[in-house]
Amino acid sequence: MGRNFELNGVEAMLTALRTIGGKVSAATPEGLAQAAHHLESMVKLELSRTSHPYGTPTPSLPGSPPSLVSGALRRSVQVTGPTQTGPGTWTAKVNPNTVYARIQEMGGIAGRGARLPARPYMSPGLTAALPGMNALILQAWRDALS
Repeated sequence: MGRNFELNGVEAMLTALRTIGGKVSAATPEGLAQAAHHLESMVKLELSRTSHPYGTPTPSLPGSPPSLVSGALRRSVQVTGPTQTGPGTWTAKVNPNTVYARIQEMGGIAGRGARLPARPYMSPGLTAALPGMNALILQAWRDALS
């Protein structure tokens, strides 16, 4: 002995879900932009921890961010985007563009054979920024739905 059930309002529910999806999708680039700028700020903070005059030995220890000398590395950290890279997919980039940015982060052999220890600043900046980045994106979505 079977039972029949009737479900009403499915189309209205689907329409409401599509509306919500559209609002969230429209708010995503702004949330991502805010998150990327937050990351930029945190990376620049890492690059501001210590400083020294040009031509003097660096006071930053291996494994800690490079010391500020001219500020060129810190100024080079910039946000690009967000740009839509596919349906429902957005990309923002935060990266430095000085020639020595990578070797400071990763370490390695520099000009004239000098071995530089890693002095990460991007990865600690990202670690510090992630909770705030997530919160900024979620807030953009909440604002879109309120």
